[in-house]
Amino acid sequence: MFYLTEIEDYVRVEPRLFGLSTKEAVEQQLKETYKGFINKDLGVAVSVVGVLDVGEGIIIPGDGAAYYNSRFKILIWKPELHELVYGTVAEITNFGAFMDLGVIQGMIHISQTMEDYVSFSKSGTLTGKSGKKSLHKGDNCLARVVAISFKAGEPKIGLTMRQPGLGKIEWIKADKKKQKAAAKTEEDSEKKEKKKVKKK
Repeated sequence: MFYLTEIEDYVRVEPRLFGLSTKEAVEQQLKETYKGFINKDLGVAVSVVGVLDVGEGIIIPGDGAAYYNSRFKILIWKPELHELVYGTVAEITNFGAFMDLGVIQGMIHISQTMEDYVSFSKSGTLTGKSGKKSLHKGDNCLARVVAISFKAGEPKIGLTMRQPGLGKIEWIKADKKKQKAAAKTEEDSEKKEKKKVKKK
C-alpha cells in the first residue's frame, strides 16, 4: 500500500551542493539519500515529495558537509498481507515467475500461478495442462500478497494468482465474459419457465 509520510531527520548535505539554495540542496540530497531506501517499519521509498522545513545548519569539524534538521514528505510503498497488486511478469523460471510491481519485484511460485498442473517450457512460459492457460514474460497480472520477509535487506514478496478474480488480465476478462454468458443463459431459462407457468 502507498503512504505519504512526514519524516524529520538530520540531512548531511555534501559540499558539492553548496552552490544551491539551502532548501534546494537539502531536497536534492534527500532525493539521493532516499533513492532505493528500504526500512522494515517504513517500507520502500518511492520518492521525496517535498521539503516542509529546514532548520539551522551545523558543520562538524573534519567532515566538510553541513547537517540540517529537516522535515519532509516522502512517498513510500509498504507491502501488506492480502493486498491486491498489479504488475508485469519480468521473468519466468522453472520454479515460478517474478513480477515487477513498480517499486520492487514479487515472486509467484509455479504452484500459485493458476488452478491447474503447471509446467515450464523451454520457450520460457508456464502452461496449464488442462486449461491450456499460459503465462509469458511481459504479461500484465493481478495478484495477492501472501508472504512478506525483510530478512535479507530488500523485502521478499510472495504472491498468488490462484484465487477467483486473480491472474493474467486476459484470463480475468475471459472469466467475466463466461460469467455474463452463464447469467444470461440462466435468465433466459427462467423467463421460459415463467412463460410455461403462465400458459398452464
